[in-house]
Amino acid sequence: MPETIRGSCVCGAVAFTLSGPLRGFQYCYCSRCRKRSGSAHAANLFVPPAQFQWERGEECVRRFELPSAKYWCAAFCQHCGSAMPWLNKPGTAYVVGAGALDDDPEMRPERAVFYGSRSAWYREPADLELHDTLPPR
Repeated sequence: MPETIRGSCVCGAVAFTLSGPLRGFQYCYCSRCRKRSGSAHAANLFVPPAQFQWERGEECVRRFELPSAKYWCAAFCQHCGSAMPWLNKPGTAYVVGAGALDDDPEMRPERAVFYGSRSAWYREPADLELHDTLPPR
C-alpha cells in the first residue's frame, strides 16, 4: 500500500488523505448502499480515524444519518454531490467509498456483504459484453 492515498470530490472542493494499513475493503449490496451509490453496490474501505485526514473542504461535507441504521450514513460534497467519507457512529472507522479515491490503494475488495440483497437486475460483469470505452454504434 502507498504511504499516502489521496481522494477528492468531482468539483475539487473537498480533498482527504488516508494512510495505511487499511482495515478492510468490501462491496456492500444492501438496499441502502445501492440507493446511496445509485449503483449495484457500494465499494467501501475502512480506515481508523487516526489514519484519515481532511486536506480541504471538510466544511463542505454534508451528512445524512438514518436514525434506525447502526452502520450507515450518507456523506456528500454540498457543491457537486460526490459521495464523501464518513465517520461511523461508534467513531472507530471512517467509511471511504473507493470511487472517491484519486490513487490506487493497492488493496482489492476482500468480500461482498449482503449479496443476498442484490437487485434482481444485477448481472456479474463477467457475464456482460465488455468495452474499454463506449461501444461502437
